[in-house]
Amino acid sequence: MTSMTDAFTLPCGATLPNRIAKAAMTEGLADPWLRATERHARAYRQWSHGGAGLLITGNVMIDKLRLERPSNVAIDGNGGLDQLRNWAKAGTEGGNHLWMQISHPGRQTPRYVTWDPVGPSDVQLDMLANYAKPREMIGDEIEDFIRRFAHVAVTARNAGFTGVEVHAAHGYLLSSFLSPVTNRRRDEWGGSLENRARFLLEVLRATRKAVGADFPVAVKLNSDDFRKGGFTHDECLTVVQWLNDETVDLLEISGGTYEQPKLLGVDGRDDSIVERKSTRAREAYFLDYAESIRKVAKMPMMVTGGFRSAEGINAALDEGHCDVVGLARPLCTHPDAPKQLFSGRMTTLPAFEHDMTLGKAQWLSKTSNVYAIKIVHTIGQLGWYCLQIARMGDGTRRHHYGLWRATFAYLTDEYVCAFKRWRASKRPAA
Repeated sequence: MTSMTDAFTLPCGATLPNRIAKAAMTEGLADPWLRATERHARAYRQWSHGGAGLLITGNVMIDKLRLERPSNVAIDGNGGLDQLRNWAKAGTEGGNHLWMQISHPGRQTPRYVTWDPVGPSDVQLDMLANYAKPREMIGDEIEDFIRRFAHVAVTARNAGFTGVEVHAAHGYLLSSFLSPVTNRRRDEWGGSLENRARFLLEVLRATRKAVGADFPVAVKLNSDDFRKGGFTHDECLTVVQWLNDETVDLLEISGGTYEQPKLLGVDGRDDSIVERKSTRAREAYFLDYAESIRKVAKMPMMVTGGFRSAEGINAALDEGHCDVVGLARPLCTHPDAPKQLFSGRMTTLPAFEHDMTLGKAQWLSKTSNVYAIKIVHTIGQLGWYCLQIARMGDGTRRHHYGLWRATFAYLTDEYVCAFKRWRASKRPAA
């Protein structure tokens, strides 16, 4: 019987001490020059001693001009190697792995970060007018970004991180190249699925060549975009078959985009996608999709999203649906949740988001038919957990913000960080 406490050896030869991973969550803890800080070290030290065999960082950007949040860490000629080393050292104190997630947001970078987003095509993200129309990338830019992904991976290895994950999910740049909705190109980077997947495959090849055969390289991929005309599950299966030839050490399965945020357990604007009935009876959002991917994937798999019980986690592992289970939100408030699961002191993980609502009326709830209300719930819940990570970085205790207050506090912090980032861009790093 396979259980969450079992060690697991990856194809590259590295061994995870157990089957639980802290999945990537945006931290928003960088300084105004987009370097790691002591707040990263403080938070990741807690997670490292919390028992998870693998920690995956939030988005580390390859482009300092275009960010998922104004306080992302970026590796783009802005220094900060000593800070990265401090982060890596703190995040591996417990004997676990620490992998850097490498990403570019593409069109999903808010206006308060940049008015000049880029993407495969000039298809604007329609979400509360908060995102500018992206500029279509030219071929030379794509080639440059391939080199940047590889450069960041080498920097991660040199700094002491024990692996990297290439982010090709959730509508960010690599994911948007895969989707026919956002990729309307007619050159070698668009059109057929083979062309739309070229960017991702070239990034993985360059990254593997740069870090060597003995360093873990993972990829995060959407099982489905969950929107009409987007990257489909059948296309995912084909891409996974191509990934089989790219020496990937771990394939993390997720799904959705900002417009259809299934990654957060929330339905978005597109009502044409019907959730599989069996998924409703399970904890994990993407297990049904992982089952079919498992039939074609030759690399190990990780599933993240929705797991809330020791029984559900062990069942997914023992039934062979995945090799590693990713936990996210529960670790924002209980960084030692894996240890508590292992010892039996905790059998069910916390789910504070279930009690978050704008009001008792149906139209104010998270199941509201009003799109703006749904978005406020999504932002508020995301903000609530981001604020908990910030408090971990500050060394303070969890705070029970209400949804309205969490939304306001989170957005205020975002704008303050954006202003500090803008002001820092006018002067050299301290």
